[in-house]
Amino acid sequence: MSVTQHAEPAVETPPAPGPRQTDGRTTERPLILRLLARPEVGVFLGAAAVYVFFLVAAPPVRDGGSMATVLYQSSTIGIMALPVALLMIGGEFDLSSGVAVITSALTASMLAFQLSLNVWVGVFMALIVSLAVGFLNGWLVVRTKLPSFLVTLGTFLILQGVNLAVTKLVTGNVATDDISDMDGFGQARRIFASSFGIGGVQVKITVFYWLVFAALATWVLLRTRYGNWIFAVGGSKESARAVGVPVTFTKISLFMLVGLGAWFVGMHQLFTFNTVQSGEGVGQELIYIAAAVIGGCLLTGGYGSAIGPVFGAFMFGMVNQGIVFAGWNPDWFKAFLGVMLLGAVMINLWVRQSATRR
Repeated sequence: MSVTQHAEPAVETPPAPGPRQTDGRTTERPLILRLLARPEVGVFLGAAAVYVFFLVAAPPVRDGGSMATVLYQSSTIGIMALPVALLMIGGEFDLSSGVAVITSALTASMLAFQLSLNVWVGVFMALIVSLAVGFLNGWLVVRTKLPSFLVTLGTFLILQGVNLAVTKLVTGNVATDDISDMDGFGQARRIFASSFGIGGVQVKITVFYWLVFAALATWVLLRTRYGNWIFAVGGSKESARAVGVPVTFTKISLFMLVGLGAWFVGMHQLFTFNTVQSGEGVGQELIYIAAAVIGGCLLTGGYGSAIGPVFGAFMFGMVNQGIVFAGWNPDWFKAFLGVMLLGAVMINLWVRQSATRR
């Protein structure tokens, strides 16, 4: 008769209480380093410093009306800086964004005036044109695999020439005709270019849109699958494609978001001034990109936030208006922007190195 023997389980002695030994890889980083890892922290500190500086150097800034002007200036930059920042996080650039704003405004104005249509027809046609330009940029980048810098530089030159040539051909001038007496103008102006009172101060509605769009973009980046796709294609599109990310859709849609932003800002300009100068917009694309870079977005893609460009745009508006309120020569504005851009790049580099240093 055989007897089956069952091995008794080994009894392990629990470790003695005391400090847990680690190899250094799982140690939680200090709070300050975790904060520095956020791309918007550096620009927030910079924006606060610029604000305090002009509070001291330019006393008119302390007035509520002056601050409303600063916020308005910031919002017209910030609304476009948001989609430009998302595109940069996705690893691409759009050098046509500045003239695309004017293309949108010109399309809406000339279609409505020359064909004697309700201005809303021009508004919706301008939206289609702006989205088409964004789609074309994205499609060319994806299909040709050329750098977006080159593709959108070509689009920039095309739109700049078309804006001037078509406006002169249609209107006989470099500016569009006044549309303030056309059907639908008052309603469109209330939506795109009105003001509202806060504490006795008139604030442009673009400030409200700017903050709402920033909150929406932040939610998309941090809480949605599409936000994950943006970071993934910006980090490595081949790796993203390998794990099932729709790279083509993500890239093209980001360019179309820039077109959507250009349409919105273009409508604001049209219904604020009633007419559009066809040669405007050149150079604004660099302002939008700089606001995104100052806001913590890397030129290489895959890193950034939507809140950072909000502070970056605020710094632009603060410097632009602060120089005027201080009574300084406005020619210094570009010099200030250059210093801000270089400073922001170096601060962002230091922040990232500090955040990743063990």
